[in-house]
Amino acid sequence: MRVLFVCLGNICRSPTAEGVLRQKLRAAGLAERIEVASAGTGNWHVGKPPDARSQRAAKRRGYDLSAQRAQQVTAMDFNRYDLILAMDQSNLRDLKALQPAGALAELDLFLRRYAGVKDEVPDPYYDGDHGFEEVLDLVDRACDLLVIELKGRL
Repeated sequence: MRVLFVCLGNICRSPTAEGVLRQKLRAAGLAERIEVASAGTGNWHVGKPPDARSQRAAKRRGYDLSAQRAQQVTAMDFNRYDLILAMDQSNLRDLKALQPAGALAELDLFLRRYAGVKDEVPDPYYDGDHGFEEVLDLVDRACDLLVIELKGRL
């Protein structure tokens, strides 16, 4: 099973979701059975680590994002991953435009599918530190539900 989180630049929201889900899968004993990655629809930050503010907020909660490096989503990802989860409507539109005909991946908004509180993970890049904390709050709850679903798929 393979899961890909996607945001705009792959330095804030999607790497946070990747790091949180990886840790929750380890705790559930599923890390060896489920591959997790993240990517951006844009290419501005390819090869760069997550935003320092994302890393600090995550570290305060016990999540380590330091080994991650930004990458851009490709058309091949639609057949490599089983589940591609967009952080907001704009990313979802971009993914649908890139999605090849006959692609196998299931595509959805992350929060719409797993949190039910709001549809989109807000982009914290231009907000203060509170924005990164809000992203973690939303992602943490949604990843708990995602782990439950993934267990049922195995």
